[in-house]
Amino acid sequence: MSAAAASSLPWAERAADRSPAVQRSRARQMEQATQIVEAARRLITERGERFTTQELVKEAGVALQTFYRIFAGKDQLLLAVLENMIAESCVAYEEAAAGLPDPVARLRYYVTATITGLDAAAPGIGPRFVTAEHWRLHELFPDEMTHATQHFTDLVARQLELATAEGLLASDDPQRDAWFVTKLVMAVFHHYAFADSPPDARAVGDDLWDFCHRALGGAKDGL
Repeated sequence: MSAAAASSLPWAERAADRSPAVQRSRARQMEQATQIVEAARRLITERGERFTTQELVKEAGVALQTFYRIFAGKDQLLLAVLENMIAESCVAYEEAAAGLPDPVARLRYYVTATITGLDAAAPGIGPRFVTAEHWRLHELFPDEMTHATQHFTDLVARQLELATAEGLLASDDPQRDAWFVTKLVMAVFHHYAFADSPPDARAVGDDLWDFCHRALGGAKDGL
């Protein structure tokens, strides 16, 4: 935090920020929050959302009052789980695509890699849980869910800005277009999550990318 930003805080908060004890307390709370979210992910992988708070705190190795000091309730925990998963996926996509030759190739990877998450054989929390909880929580906490998905929008926007600057794509508003790409990717993922038969995720991803690529000013059948 800059000195100017710090000076705008109330004096009590500035004093607390200088306190080693407060800093240790905050670090400990962040560590406990991480333990709780990771425990929730393990339980969800095993049984979906059907776990109790008592089972969660036992799995996380924390006291019940610790859970309620960090999260207002189970829904707020599930929000944290979804945001954690989205953020982790975005980091993994960015790292995996770092060696690709240009921003258009990286964009293609982000879109198609997300759709390959529909693969029923993929480990971890499944597409149906993600889809059902996304829309349930979006109805209750629209701002928080928008914040959670912003990780992917920012990932797309960075490469879209680069591609436009290099003349590879034609976007007059990369932030807006990144938002539309995000919503389209989400819609396709959520639709196929509840399909009667498993989709060919690779083919769906390729078709989706072809549509996005042309919408962003790319040539048909290009990367």
